[in-house]
Amino acid sequence: MAAASITYDYRGARVLVTGGTSGIGHAIASGFRDAGADVSITGTRASTSEYDVDLSGMSYHQLAVEDRDALYAMRDTLPQLDILINNAGATTAQEWDADAFDHSLRVNLGSVFHLSQALLPALRESGLPGGASIIGIASMSSFFGMEVVPGYGAAKAALVQHIKTLAVTEAKHGVRANAVAAGLVLSRMTSAVKDIPGADSELMAHTPMQRWGDASEIADAVLFLTSERASYLTGQTINVDGGFSISG
Repeated sequence: MAAASITYDYRGARVLVTGGTSGIGHAIASGFRDAGADVSITGTRASTSEYDVDLSGMSYHQLAVEDRDALYAMRDTLPQLDILINNAGATTAQEWDADAFDHSLRVNLGSVFHLSQALLPALRESGLPGGASIIGIASMSSFFGMEVVPGYGAAKAALVQHIKTLAVTEAKHGVRANAVAAGLVLSRMTSAVKDIPGADSELMAHTPMQRWGDASEIADAVLFLTSERASYLTGQTINVDGGFSISG
C-alpha cells in the first residue's frame, strides 16, 4: 500500500503485474488496486483460492513465465494495457548447475523480453497521462557479484541494460521503461537468507539505514515511476535499498 500521505489516482488504468501473488509483486498489485486501477496478476497456481493473501479486486491469470508461448498468448488475453510490471522472478541455491543457470535466465530475463514484446502493441495504444510504462524489478545482484546466484545475478544485470534499450526504442511510441532495484526486502524468497547465522549482521553492516525494507516501499517507487509525475523519466534504474548500493 502506498504511503498514507501520498495518493495516486489510477482509475481507468489497466495494469499487469507478473508474480503478483506474493512479496513485492503483491504489494505492487495491491497499490495499483487501491489507487483504482484495473489490475491483472499472474501466478503459477490454478486459482486464487490456492493463495493465502488478499487478491480481491484483481483478475488472475495462471502463467509460467519460462514458457515463451504462454507469454505471447497474453497478447490475446490483454489486448488493452497501460502498465506492465515485469516482477516475476526466482532463484535457487543450485545455479552453478548448467540447467539451473539456463532456467534462471529464462525466468528472470527472457520473460521480461518476451512478455514486453508481446504486449508492446497494446502499450503503444495507451492514452495514459505521462505515457504507458514498462517496469522491471532489478536487484542488488544487478550491480554486485554474489557467488550463490550466478544466473539470477547475470539476468538482473542484463535486465537493467534491457530497460535502457526499451526506453530508447519505445520513446517514439509514447512508452517509458524504467526499473526499480530492490535492496534487502523481507519476502518469502529472502527469509532464508535473513535466518542464516551471521548473515543478517553482515548485510546490515553494508546498509546505512540499518534495517530491511518492506515490499510496500518498492511498490511506492513503482507507482511513482508509472505516474504522470514521472513523465520525463525513462531508461532509469532507481535503487530502493536503504543505502546498500552506496555503502561500499
